[in-house]
Amino acid sequence: MMRNNCFRRVFVALSLFAAVAFFGVLIVHKANIDIPYLCSSGPAGDIWSVGIYDLEIQNRSLRLHARPGNPVLTAADVTDMPARFVADPFLIRDRDTFYLFFEALGVDRGVIGLATSDDGLCWRYERVVLEEPFHLSYPNVFKWRDNYYLVPESVAVKSVRLYKATHFPDEWQLVKTIITDRELVDSTVLIHQGLLWLFASSIDNQDLYLFYADRPEGPWHEHIGSPIISGNGRDARPAGNIMDTGERLIRFSQDSQEYGEKYGKAVRGFEIITLTREEYRERPLEDNPVLKGSGTGWNSMGMHQLSAWPVSRGRWIAAADGKRRSGQYTFCLGKTIFSVP
Repeated sequence: MMRNNCFRRVFVALSLFAAVAFFGVLIVHKANIDIPYLCSSGPAGDIWSVGIYDLEIQNRSLRLHARPGNPVLTAADVTDMPARFVADPFLIRDRDTFYLFFEALGVDRGVIGLATSDDGLCWRYERVVLEEPFHLSYPNVFKWRDNYYLVPESVAVKSVRLYKATHFPDEWQLVKTIITDRELVDSTVLIHQGLLWLFASSIDNQDLYLFYADRPEGPWHEHIGSPIISGNGRDARPAGNIMDTGERLIRFSQDSQEYGEKYGKAVRGFEIITLTREEYRERPLEDNPVLKGSGTGWNSMGMHQLSAWPVSRGRWIAAADGKRRSGQYTFCLGKTIFSVP
């Protein structure tokens, strides 16, 4: 009898603890309170995944064709940490291997993950390659004079930070903070005519700022015309690396007119007409948006990034992310993520 009473007390205590934890997380979710290692999202939450496309350039428009088997990368593929979703893909090729850098959103912050492929069709998740005590996302990787650099989004610490590969692709070291005391998101580096150009958006998606430097470490100078886009949430926020076709430069933007339902609904393209220290001009591509939600499946609700790499003349392979509704409650307690239908 005493043993039964003991079991009963333990069961009641565990049940009370579980109930308090459940409703505590629910209250935090409803009140939109940010507490480390405690999170919640409901059935209307966005789940991001990554797919692969074939891309063709036709006059002033792009043609994208989804490859079979999308998405090629989801949160379930991330094996060395609990991930809620994967997003912000950046594609790069070195010798015979494709590398895909992306954000993996964990319990309390984002980290930078890596996947690889020999043919661009079949992808292997490798591991987390960069993490900090604060949130990281949008891992813009670029090559400068035989060295690889990485500029992830680090708006959580109000700065733009530059990392260098000590062993590409999986070991990165902070070089320096190249822009300080600025809340800039989705910094995108372009190398053009011997200069490095950095495009970055305001945190509210409304303004696009432009900087330039003659080496990755800087100093970085703000363009005389910056912000080059003002008060335009449809066109300002960068959406992946800038395509250099050899004949034209194509910039992508997230169509994010406001937070909530409209965040990350589509990707728009722009041809850069003039890019000098004194002037910047661009014009929209025909047939915008170039990517948008399909209405069904992994990208049913929207898409917000495109990263392309050439495979032959006029043909490219592209990585893109798409969102869908989760359909269930997701809770984070400590380092554990679990879902309730």
